[in-house]
Amino acid sequence: MLVLLPPSEGKAAAGCGAPLRPESLSLPGLAAARETVLTELVELCAGDEDKAREVLGLSEGLRGEVAKNTGLRTAGTRPAGEVYTGVLYDALDLASLDPSAKRRAARSLLVFSGLWGAVRVTDRIPSYRCSMGVKLPGLGALAAYWRAPMASVLPEAAGDGLVLDLRSSAYAAAWKPKGEVADRTATVRVLHSQVVDGVEKRSVVSHFNKATKGRIVRALLTGAAAPKNPAGLVEALRDLGYVVEAEPPAKAGRPWSLDVVVTEIH
Repeated sequence: MLVLLPPSEGKAAAGCGAPLRPESLSLPGLAAARETVLTELVELCAGDEDKAREVLGLSEGLRGEVAKNTGLRTAGTRPAGEVYTGVLYDALDLASLDPSAKRRAARSLLVFSGLWGAVRVTDRIPSYRCSMGVKLPGLGALAAYWRAPMASVLPEAAGDGLVLDLRSSAYAAAWKPKGEVADRTATVRVLHSQVVDGVEKRSVVSHFNKATKGRIVRALLTGAAAPKNPAGLVEALRDLGYVVEAEPPAKAGRPWSLDVVVTEIH
């Protein structure tokens, strides 16, 4: 099983580990593209600070993120699973997993990134600021830039098992599974169901959507679930107590769409 995750805007402070070693990162086929993005990002942030802040979409209060990006090559690192600190990662709580679940997480979790393309949770990276929605002056839109490198690397990383795609739309734009990989890919949407005046209404709540996805991944890891395909994922999630509505694709070469329906927000 390969689980595709978005990163988080919020990140932990710089680590105390050794500086970045690009050659040590997983998916070495992305190395050249990573170096290109890293070089332009550092140069951008070392120049006109206001321009860099505009390009990166940062508010005045996040001005310090520009300075942080200038030191990416020498900053301390920590595992990517510790760098990302948003709602999904809080719910996933990698640090508290037992050793066997941590090994499964290291094998199966892949975090997409505007800067790195995609990394394993064990890859050591510095804290940074560069979302997939950024348009760098030289490279243009990062989602479009990453498509060719991702297309050459991700199908092999996907192996021959289930691909669970939990990315947000901005990160999904960088790589869309095709062909037989798409046939064994499932996307998940979390819906909050509530009855209003006797009528059921469903909505997507962003914060809760992320938290539920984190809990789903944690449950799959701790339960040692190993679904081989989308149909098996539906069964595994129902065994874990989730209400799942599945929509198999009408044509081959397209992912399954799964709705996880919940009645309580927490």
